[in-house]
Amino acid sequence: MLELRPNCECCDKDLPPESTEALICSFECTFCVTCADKILAGVCPNCGGELVRRPRRPANKLVNNPASITRIFKPQVSA
Repeated sequence: MLELRPNCECCDKDLPPESTEALICSFECTFCVTCADKILAGVCPNCGGELVRRPRRPANKLVNNPASITRIFKPQVSA
């Protein structure tokens, strides 16, 4: 099950479980659309993997399977 991390690792923007602006790699590194496009060029800086839209978990499923509350913040410097 996906962790649904709560923020962009690059800018720390909140990305709640229902967000349509969250992108992830295959390791679940999480970034907002703005950082993924403008800073990261669609590539995860941690693993080099492709960033794709994170699926949203239905609200009724969040009750028993909540999103992560652990924030990861590793600012990236634009090239």
